[in-house]
Amino acid sequence: MQSTGTHSLRRVLGLAFGIAVVVGGTIGQGILRTPGLVAQGVPDPAVMLLLWVLGGVLALIDAMSTVELAASIPLVGGPYAFARRAFGPVTGLAVGVTDWLGNVAAIAYLAVVFAEYVHRLGLLTAIPLALIAAAMPVLSAAIQWFGTRVAGRSQEIGSAVKAVVFLGLIAAMLLAPRGAPVVTPGILSPTFSILAVIVAIRAIYGTYAGWNGAVYFSEEVNDPGHSVARATFSGIVLITVIYTLIVVACLHVLPVAVMAKSNLVLADAAGVVFGPLADTLITVISLIALATTQNAVVMMFPRVLYAIGRDAGGVLGLTRVTANGTPWTALVVTVVLSAVLASIGVYDILLALSASLVAAVSVVINLAVIRMRRSEPALARPWRMPLFPLPALLALGVNAALLAAFIYEDPVTAGLGFAGLGMLVVPIYLAIRRRAQAA
Repeated sequence: MQSTGTHSLRRVLGLAFGIAVVVGGTIGQGILRTPGLVAQGVPDPAVMLLLWVLGGVLALIDAMSTVELAASIPLVGGPYAFARRAFGPVTGLAVGVTDWLGNVAAIAYLAVVFAEYVHRLGLLTAIPLALIAAAMPVLSAAIQWFGTRVAGRSQEIGSAVKAVVFLGLIAAMLLAPRGAPVVTPGILSPTFSILAVIVAIRAIYGTYAGWNGAVYFSEEVNDPGHSVARATFSGIVLITVIYTLIVVACLHVLPVAVMAKSNLVLADAAGVVFGPLADTLITVISLIALATTQNAVVMMFPRVLYAIGRDAGGVLGLTRVTANGTPWTALVVTVVLSAVLASIGVYDILLALSASLVAAVSVVINLAVIRMRRSEPALARPWRMPLFPLPALLALGVNAALLAAFIYEDPVTAGLGFAGLGMLVVPIYLAIRRRAQAA
């Protein structure tokens, strides 16, 4: 493929893609494990279901800040573009680098888990795990190389298959004979405390991560001022329905006490219905979930590098785009680094370092929407947050609490993360500034 020479992306994606990238980038390994973590601290089925719905409601509220910014600043790069517009180039660069690097680590992690499941099925056992893991980002990139339209269609198909597979599993479990009676405590047990509820909400909230996938493609989606909002909110509602139905189905076949002891609740619930075939079935479902999630992430985050490179005047050639709309230089950099991390395992360190940084990005976005209302009140806002600023303040409180929790749990790692970010961002910014002054 040759560069277009104009360094432009193609506006060829529609609402279906927006919903697909939200669903495909969110539903993954978390929902297979998290119901067990929730059951450990909240042994009441009604409260469990309420918390899963609450997780979706919180995601919807948090999304309001991002969606208003995406509608009014329809630029590629997601949080990077919003932070740069609201707080300037240094904060924007910090947010962009954090977002990109943390998700490069996520690509590597998904690839390693995918390779492990491939071996679990007895496939490609002669090939080392590291090699399979390194190949996964490359295979996803090969799809992207065919262009934005093809990559978007692949995500639509993959997400549809994922949704159908999960709904089919839910239906099979709900149609199975009911499991042992669930004993619901009449009053709060010692383990059923406010702290337990908070821990459960945090675990649930983490499974909704990825709902902002559509905002990374604002320059490539038709009518971004309205389509991004529709895709984001529709996707979150669909995810909430699927998650709640999964928990209902698990409660139908398993007692809460069994769920609380399980590391992979959905596999144990499927075992009740499908017997010895359950392990293979869940492994296949996991592979589908991982593949579609990775495809979404590999498609998203080269856009962040592209946006950074464009604002920096084409630094490192990151703005080179193929004739069919793929930001190919940014894609190559993203995939090469994620493949290296997948093969040598350094992604574990990056994921640990990025936990508090990613939470900080969410805080910045909640603050950005408030600042933009004040600094640019006349800015066109095709979608405006209702009851402003209450949703932004509520989301800010939740995300700030998560950030505080991450720092409290591991202050050393969090401190290293912020220090490392500063050591990385400041030299990059100074180099970009010197380049601009010399031009």
